[in-house]
Amino acid sequence: MAASRPSPAGTDVSGRPTRLRDAGLDGFFHPRVVAVIGASDAERRPNTAMWRKVNAWGEKAGATVIPVNPGRTELDGKPCVASILDIEGPVDLAVILVADAVGMFETVLQKAPRFAVIFSAGFAEIGEEGEALQARLDALLATTATRLLGPNTNLNAFENFRDDLPGPAIALVTQSGHQGRPVFQAQDFGVKLSHWAPTGNEADLEFADFARYFADQKEVGVIAGYIEGFKDGRTLMLAADHAARRKKPLVLVKVGRTDAGASMAKSHTGHLTGSDKVVDAVFRQFGVTRVDGLDELTDTAAMFARTTRPKGRGVCIYAISGGTGAHMADLCAAAGLSMPELAPRTQKALHQWIPTYLRVSNPVDNGGPPSSDERGRKIIDAILADPNVDLVICPITGALASMSVPLSRDLVEAARTTRKPVFVVWGSPDGNDPAYTDILLPGGIPVFRTFHNCVQAAKAYFDYWDFQARYESPFAEVPTTPLPAARKVAPALASVSGGRALSEVDSKAVLAAYGVKVSRDVLCGTPAEAVRAAESLGYPVVMKIASPDLLHKSDLGLVRVGVRSAPEVKRTFAELMEASAGARAGRGRSPHARPQIDGVLVCEQAKGGVECVVGVSHDDLFGPVIMFGLGGVFVEVLGDVTFRVPPFSRDEARRMVREVAGFALLEGVRGGRPADVDALVDTIMKVQRLALDQAGAIAEIDINPLLVRPKGKGVVALDALIVGR
Repeated sequence: MAASRPSPAGTDVSGRPTRLRDAGLDGFFHPRVVAVIGASDAERRPNTAMWRKVNAWGEKAGATVIPVNPGRTELDGKPCVASILDIEGPVDLAVILVADAVGMFETVLQKAPRFAVIFSAGFAEIGEEGEALQARLDALLATTATRLLGPNTNLNAFENFRDDLPGPAIALVTQSGHQGRPVFQAQDFGVKLSHWAPTGNEADLEFADFARYFADQKEVGVIAGYIEGFKDGRTLMLAADHAARRKKPLVLVKVGRTDAGASMAKSHTGHLTGSDKVVDAVFRQFGVTRVDGLDELTDTAAMFARTTRPKGRGVCIYAISGGTGAHMADLCAAAGLSMPELAPRTQKALHQWIPTYLRVSNPVDNGGPPSSDERGRKIIDAILADPNVDLVICPITGALASMSVPLSRDLVEAARTTRKPVFVVWGSPDGNDPAYTDILLPGGIPVFRTFHNCVQAAKAYFDYWDFQARYESPFAEVPTTPLPAARKVAPALASVSGGRALSEVDSKAVLAAYGVKVSRDVLCGTPAEAVRAAESLGYPVVMKIASPDLLHKSDLGLVRVGVRSAPEVKRTFAELMEASAGARAGRGRSPHARPQIDGVLVCEQAKGGVECVVGVSHDDLFGPVIMFGLGGVFVEVLGDVTFRVPPFSRDEARRMVREVAGFALLEGVRGGRPADVDALVDTIMKVQRLALDQAGAIAEIDINPLLVRPKGKGVVALDALIVGR
């Protein structure tokens, strides 16, 4: 089997890449010669505006921009050529604006530019006809070293960004040009933007290529994105890892949370959206901040660009109204933010300037008037100097100019004296107030228009830097050669190709080969054999039908628990065999086929522990995905499960276990003994390795229940199912 061979260089044991390609994007953003094919100067034609956009960008970048149009000899004062083949010397970038984009791309490839852009739509996003056109494009790309942006993209990469704003900057990746517009327009409010990559259908250049490049740029402080779907789950993980290792936050809107959103994303860009729960898990693994709105994307990205690593997690709320402070405190507490009391000496100092009847422990309520005079700055300085404070949030909900102007000025000036961030919420509906437009926006501090965006950005800030403090790349050491167990289990897995399932006996044998502890079971063909097995295991026992075709035996009444005597064993054996005769075969078999019955399985009845579930599924985008949850009602009714995508570390597996709402049961409740979480984590890691080694052979693994015994007693798989691909 392929699973028993070492992987090619640059891939792990599952055949997925372990490093990103270098697309050489510096040549895209800094070309020397640019050809614009389909350039026009006709009034009211879209191509005219696009030609002039690229031309202005190229001239600012110091590039030679050449219009290509067989109907012109000159365009806007520049010599125009009939074909890109008429250009002397090499071309770095070809921008294709004509309708027959694929036909023109064939011609362009004769010139072999380093990069090309296809603007037009009508490819995989429109269905079968477009998919055929994109397949033709893919075939061309397979023959060339030219890198392609698009198709179904726009010209946002050729915007002229403001160069008068302080950095660090936001770099932007979008799969819809319009959805990136709010981030681009944030330049009007003093937020620096350095790059914009509109990736479209990603026939070649993809999100991961640009995320890698942007993470390597010194001027970039944060990468923001609007994503409808990822071209490849592993390259997403590698790009996020690359950004994490360079301490460049990734903030993304990722659509597809719902079936409706996923359907629209497919029709728009032709991407796979992937299971949303799995995408969420990958984001948690790699420290990606996921936001929902474009306003939140802009606010959170700008916040990261304007802040540095905190020393702690303490938040202080400073307000000119007790009601405002209470409201903000409630939202911060609900988000899990820490609001420690200020040090006694700080509170004493604050009461020099704030009446003693007002609260100064946290939140700090100054009552209003101190903001209008010299007391305002002294209050802010004292709060920032407090050792328990790592972030100050000041909500301004619509104060009088006599207060808001000096308060805003004091906040901006104080923020320049410290590395502790100062967040300001301008909650007034007046977006033209000078305190907002002339002081806060150009002040270089994070400014928000809503309490919600401010609180979520604060949470993202602390969560990201907590992630950074613990992060170690899982790609530093990845398995490239299967374990010896892979060869041992290969025949069994080969027998269930095509979506059939292994029997419980064989499924447990595969798990055992990878070191997973399984229950003591005996397969019996007669009642007498079953009695002998029960007596050797010790009463009571569990009895169940052994069949690779009956996957949910409990639902079919084919499991008996607590069988306590020889007569009961014989009676149960007969009942199970009779009940199985009328059952229908499961997946991979004709629905009318009679199930294969191997006999009755007599199993030890383990007790004393917490029932959990560990599973593996195959995601079209990410490949093997590991699932963990607590058993019983937690998984069946509440869906209390969490996911991780390999490769991940033992520490990440432990965080996975702690994520489920029912984790308290594993810690021990109502006098119960703590469960053996270390053994549970060991099992998750073993299942992960099995999933990687056998990525091409296994579609699903379901260990349910996995009994996690008291601490020091280990775990045992009481039931197991493995389904082939």
